[in-house]
Amino acid sequence: MNPWKVPLADVVLGSEEIEAVTSVLKSGWLSMGPQTQRFEEAFAQFLGIKHAFAVANGTAALHLACEVLDLKAGDEVLCPALTFVAGANAILYTRARPVFVDIHGPHDLNLSVEDAARKVTERTRAIMVVHYAGYPCDLDALVALARQHGLKIIEDCAHAPGAVYHSRHGPRKVGTQGDVGCFSFFANKNLTTGEGGMVVTNDAHLAGKIKLARSHGMTTLTWDRHQGHSFSYDVVAQGYNYRLDEMRAALGIVQLSHLQENNDRRRQLTLLYRDKLQDVKDLDMPFRSARAGSTHHIFPVILKDKVKRSELMASLTQKGIQTSIHYPPIHLFSHYRRLWPLDFDHRLPFTEEAALREVTLPLFPTMSPDQAVAVIQAVKAFFLHRK
Repeated sequence: MNPWKVPLADVVLGSEEIEAVTSVLKSGWLSMGPQTQRFEEAFAQFLGIKHAFAVANGTAALHLACEVLDLKAGDEVLCPALTFVAGANAILYTRARPVFVDIHGPHDLNLSVEDAARKVTERTRAIMVVHYAGYPCDLDALVALARQHGLKIIEDCAHAPGAVYHSRHGPRKVGTQGDVGCFSFFANKNLTTGEGGMVVTNDAHLAGKIKLARSHGMTTLTWDRHQGHSFSYDVVAQGYNYRLDEMRAALGIVQLSHLQENNDRRRQLTLLYRDKLQDVKDLDMPFRSARAGSTHHIFPVILKDKVKRSELMASLTQKGIQTSIHYPPIHLFSHYRRLWPLDFDHRLPFTEEAALREVTLPLFPTMSPDQAVAVIQAVKAFFLHRK
């Protein structure tokens, strides 16, 4: 039983998902097999990309991306700090160093291409971009920067399955324009399998490396041998156990079929929020000029200087409305400060300011009109009573 009148997010599952998982359980084949293959093929077709590999979670996807791009000790990867820590951790797994890049500002919480350009050094090997809240980054500018310096691009699309970037070359789904795209299917994501993720690429060489690294570097898998395609295997590279199971793959197939519908509903709710909250003077809403193509994963707002975030969040909690913060910046976490003590040159002023003032309001496809109105009224009442 959910204790919140309006939760921050909610899992959208129904009879189709239950039937799909039940069918897998009845089949007797639970590890990576035919359902996983179907999910990968459907996801690749959805994105319009050549290769897709289902994995255990989004962090595994990011780690594999770093591994197959051959990142190593001494290398640097440009990445945002205003995101979940998984991306920076994945870089550390390869012994490379994350170099944190500032955001554009409170109007755009995505990585600043200008700040990224300033931080390129002879050790820089890649850029890991995050499409924050489902709003695509400026990929044209990022691709140009990467080509100028011979850098690889990893797209972290955890918030953005189905997001479309309107490039000067035409619209394309995010995850398809870098060297490797990474997706998360965690419980609160637009497409959920509970845990799970996907690694995608158009590069056949990278695809071969991903396929090996996902499952212990083995040349054939259990499902191949079960079908009689092979009777043994070799191990030809370092690998990991990052496989997805059949139950989650079955969930993913159903979830993918409803993704566009659910993203459209998120967009409608976002437009409602923007319309009804636009007259709240002490509240900024990022990405006002970047609505097209977003998956609207979350709805972040930025409070003005005089507003105490804790007071707004406490006020909404009292009314049964759950809120959150996206995100505490990675470079200020204790572990990262021990690795690289902060000095003036390593500060991220826009990131740090936004992180102090950001609040995430509830947003999910099954959010009812009454729930949306309750959030809007509660936010307005808080600011009205402050005067």
